[in-house]
Amino acid sequence: MTTSVSPAHILVVDDEPDLRTLYELTLLREGHRVDTADNLQQARALLATQHFDVVITDMRLPDGLGMSLLHHIKTQGREERSIVITAYGSAQNAVEALKAGAFDYLTKPVDLKQFRAVVASAVRSVAPAVTAEPALTNKSAPGTVAGALGQRALDRLIGQSDCMQQIKARILKVATSMAPVMVTGESGTGKELVAYAIHANSHRAKGPWVAVNCGAIPETLLEAEFFGARKGAYTGATQDREGFFQAARGGTLFLDEIGDLPLPMQSKLLRAIQERRIRPLGSNQEEVVDVRIVSATHKHLAQEVQNGSFRQDLFFRLNVIDLVIAPLRERAQDLPDLCQALLTRIAQESDMPTPVLSNEMLRELSSLPLPGNVRELENLLYRAVALGDGQTLQLDRPMQFSPAVNDSTLDAPEFDLPPSDRPEPGTYDQRTDDLQTQLDMLERALLVQALQATQFNRTAAAARLGLNLRQIRYRMARLKIDAPSNDERADDSL
Repeated sequence: MTTSVSPAHILVVDDEPDLRTLYELTLLREGHRVDTADNLQQARALLATQHFDVVITDMRLPDGLGMSLLHHIKTQGREERSIVITAYGSAQNAVEALKAGAFDYLTKPVDLKQFRAVVASAVRSVAPAVTAEPALTNKSAPGTVAGALGQRALDRLIGQSDCMQQIKARILKVATSMAPVMVTGESGTGKELVAYAIHANSHRAKGPWVAVNCGAIPETLLEAEFFGARKGAYTGATQDREGFFQAARGGTLFLDEIGDLPLPMQSKLLRAIQERRIRPLGSNQEEVVDVRIVSATHKHLAQEVQNGSFRQDLFFRLNVIDLVIAPLRERAQDLPDLCQALLTRIAQESDMPTPVLSNEMLRELSSLPLPGNVRELENLLYRAVALGDGQTLQLDRPMQFSPAVNDSTLDAPEFDLPPSDRPEPGTYDQRTDDLQTQLDMLERALLVQALQATQFNRTAAAARLGLNLRQIRYRMARLKIDAPSNDERADDSL
């Protein structure tokens, strides 16, 4: 069912009379005012004398390409949303149209249900500008159509550095179209926050936001999870169930860690994005889907394409617009604001006053490499609050490891083993050739070091290692680490 929208003024450009009439009648039934043109010259003449909300154009016209109409609208600084109709299978044309500024595209043969949905999305995205005639003041901030929700999403992106301001400005710019967006950056930089800000500042803000971690789904379940399944499609399928595409209908589907998708699923995802249709598992009928795709990865996908582990056509389809988030080390001036925001949130969760971050501790944090970016900073502050006295923080530096693990690092660990566990010089590799055994030995040494540093206070040792009490107890039992008899009392001292 198509969501009702305010009547709009729409220009349809197509050289085939039957199709032009079909589009016109469909739009008239929706209550819109429609003008038509059968070539570029007529379309430009109409644009010169009238204002439209939406322009729908075929890609190939008798006197040129519909793409030139997009460039005309863009160079004139006009507000019309453009929808391009491309031939079946011409994926590259669709990508070029989106990059040229098209709001969305449709593939022939055009499904009228999908046609109405795309037009409705385009009309909704310009509705605020239509209701406020002199709204040229909003031109610099097209993403404000989502109002308070969008502003709150932007406020969660902490930082006043140039790179963060550029990211926010780009979010507002790309939020108004349907073009797929690829968010890239190191782990812990806040890719999902950026993706959600795009959704919250778009005309789809009131629609569902469905976030999917592509690397967390077993390969055998991917198709059913993405496209849904019909009753009886597999053992245990006792009823129809929706997939991610159906759940995100009318909203945004966020594909996190898209680089982790296996190749067979990549080809199925490509078709779903390209044709706007999916086939649920166990069904012989395709369904039209109406979602905007935003994806994210910490991988270098262009290199993955070269290595043959990621499809080139899917990469081009997803990477129409790219947003690159700088790592924390490249925006050090944002560190004070980030620390304050994180400490405020931690304090609220713990129902305690916000601790004071001293200049000395801030300098110490600034000196750390923080390869885990904001996520690692948050982890450090959680530990600092847990180990502090409620008013001041106690920074517990993370244990430093050599970046590359090789034979030499195994021979000469950077921590001290207890005498009973310390191997004779030159005999470490001779004890076992089994990788798991050597990893257990390293893990045991780390645990013992942390326990000794905290007088076998397992709660404090767990906090140092980023574990909880149950996890450290399990590891101590598995690795046969004996604690002093009074360790139960020590566990409760924090």
